Amino acid sequence: MIDSLPPLREVISEHGLRAKKELGQNFLLDLNLTSRIARIPGDLGEATVIEVGPGPGGLTRALLAAGAKKVIAIERDERTLPALAQIAAAYPGKLEVISADALEVDYRRLAEGDTKIVANLPYNIATPLLTGWLSHEPWPSWFSSLTLMFQKEVAERIVATPKDKAYGRLGVLCGWRTTARIAFHLDRNAFTPPPKVTSSVVHLLPKHVEADVPVRALEEVTRHAFGQRRKMIRQSLKGIGVPLEPLFAAVGLDGQERAETLPVATYIALAREVARLRA
Repeated sequence: MIDSLPPLREVISEHGLRAKKELGQNFLLDLNLTSRIARIPGDLGEATVIEVGPGPGGLTRALLAAGAKKVIAIERDERTLPALAQIAAAYPGKLEVISADALEVDYRRLAEGDTKIVANLPYNIATPLLTGWLSHEPWPSWFSSLTLMFQKEVAERIVATPKDKAYGRLGVLCGWRTTARIAFHLDRNAFTPPPKVTSSVVHLLPKHVEADVPVRALEEVTRHAFGQRRKMIRQSLKGIGVPLEPLFAAVGLDGQERAETLPVATYIALAREVARLRA
């Protein structure tokens, strides 16, 4: 046990917290595993930690037991609020619970000092949340790190490079603005109910990058490029809306390359040049 609160299975039983598939819920009840996740972002003693989808509060308890200065938990499922209130009572002044849809929250307004996001994300909104956080302007970001759980295949896309089969739009965005690594994998049987897939915890640290790269242009370039990833870039970028010959000449391409072979730096150059040609 990491605190004096009841075991999570008792909490779930007491409050009738059957996981809802439509909310993407899979509860992680092993407090040893949640404590392992809480250690990944390092010292939390001066940190505000934002958690999305705390459910019955397994990871919430681990973050507070690890000494987090403050945890802000965002939960859409109102059934969990009494369980989270018990945790708040055990850690006075340390836990703030916001009942809201995680996709509609203004996270920057919640940031206080050193802010880290640590979450077992609901699978059905995990990728939109990540891309929203990484696409936010201005950059550098308002958060100092992200420690997030995804399906293993999504985690592999996040850390992928051109040599990897999983390399695509998500790998370009994450590779541009963060340094990302997979911390560890979790067997499906660690969850209640067990999902059909293996899960992975990913740790991302934001990088300082060029300020003149338009995020929307990068999203458009990668959408076209990887939308036809097996075709030559000359074919896949036809719909981008700028003359391709000067575009390729400016970034050192001949147009015969394929999307999956181009490094992040080339996509950044393409986005910058697309914006310049349009202007």
